[in-house]
Amino acid sequence: MHGLLTDLYELTMSAGYHQAGKSEEKATFELSIRRLPQKRNFVIVAGLAQVVEYLLEVRFTGEDVAYLRTLPQLARAPTGFFERLREFHFTGDLFAVPEGTPLFAGEPVLNVRAPLIEAQIPETYVLSSIAYQTLVATKAARIVETAGGRGVVEFGTRRAHSPQAGVLAGRAACIGGCIGTSNTLAGMRYEIPVYGTAAHSWVLAFEDESRAFRELQKLLGEATIYIVDTYDTLEGTRKAAALGHPLWGIRLDSGDLLELSRAARRILDEAGLTGARIMASGDLNEYKIRQLVEAGAPIDAFGVGTELATSADAPSLGVVYKLVELDTNGTRRFTAKRTEDKITLPGAKQVFRYSGHDLIACSWECPSCGEGAEPAEALLRPVLLGGRLVEPLPGATEARHRAAAALRKLPAACRRLDSPEPYRIEHSRALLDLAGQARQTPPVR
Repeated sequence: MHGLLTDLYELTMSAGYHQAGKSEEKATFELSIRRLPQKRNFVIVAGLAQVVEYLLEVRFTGEDVAYLRTLPQLARAPTGFFERLREFHFTGDLFAVPEGTPLFAGEPVLNVRAPLIEAQIPETYVLSSIAYQTLVATKAARIVETAGGRGVVEFGTRRAHSPQAGVLAGRAACIGGCIGTSNTLAGMRYEIPVYGTAAHSWVLAFEDESRAFRELQKLLGEATIYIVDTYDTLEGTRKAAALGHPLWGIRLDSGDLLELSRAARRILDEAGLTGARIMASGDLNEYKIRQLVEAGAPIDAFGVGTELATSADAPSLGVVYKLVELDTNGTRRFTAKRTEDKITLPGAKQVFRYSGHDLIACSWECPSCGEGAEPAEALLRPVLLGGRLVEPLPGATEARHRAAAALRKLPAACRRLDSPEPYRIEHSRALLDLAGQARQTPPVR
């Protein structure tokens, strides 16, 4: 993993730490959700696997170091800093919330404990990995919720912000609840079901629409999905129905999907194809799907591309990566940002999930311990210890199951699209006391 895939200031700070003799002080950084995007009442955490891959593999090559030596910002950096980069690898600890976990504003997603230079440099990559996939997984969860049990397939690579983003979108969408993706690399790499048959260009490549359908049927058999709206949607449906079995069904990609799906259903049923299914696609999102479902559209599955792979209505997530503890020669100092609009809480934290609310506490607390204590799940778990993986991470499909089970436990009012009710978040007395102490400690000037 390329060490230069980071912001320059991570490297200038690291050089400064080295120069000041602080680079090996034990630091704890915490990635948390400062605020949720508009129209979001929760997020589904995703992207942890890529964070782990980065921390295990990040290195600086000789070429990387040679390039850094040419930068004016590092012209005064000590030689020892560049030697440290040549030997750079992550030796610290990572605690994180499992992928597929719903979280809320103010809650930590992960914390990194490592020598200061090793904890600082990953900031850019870690934020990017978590933010993007969490946005897509959350968008997928909203879409799947409104689909009401109908399958949703992620179709977004062609509209994603890069081909690489499209692969990760397929993964994140699966975690959020999609049954599969159109991206074959995502399918192979993350063991996700892949879907897709033919586009309008297939039909246009033949002089006769019926022949295009016949040739597709020869190739795909039971997996055949005819795209019927190249010329006339209902006439295309009639031609598809005339071919009979084998087929999966048809896809509607334009027009009034409610009325067209009703008319297409009648055509298929009258041809004896009552088991043939209808998929709808074409600039869909959770609101359009909700309208179709509530109107009783006979649609069996949805393909969602642009809106999903770009999280179009909420394209950014307010995640931050802040220093919360620093251990200098055995003396631990709790750190926090104090500016009014960007206040952070000091110390490494744990999130305890009870039935109906969450408690954010200091990492050393155990509020659910002891006789008579209300049971709770501690969400942040050890992932890396001493730079080594504790156990293999769950795959995207397992994370999908986790997300589905966790979302079912959230109140319906919390999950709804319009005017959702906030989820109750509390803070432990110990954490509030620690924050008060940090505020009262004057900064060294």
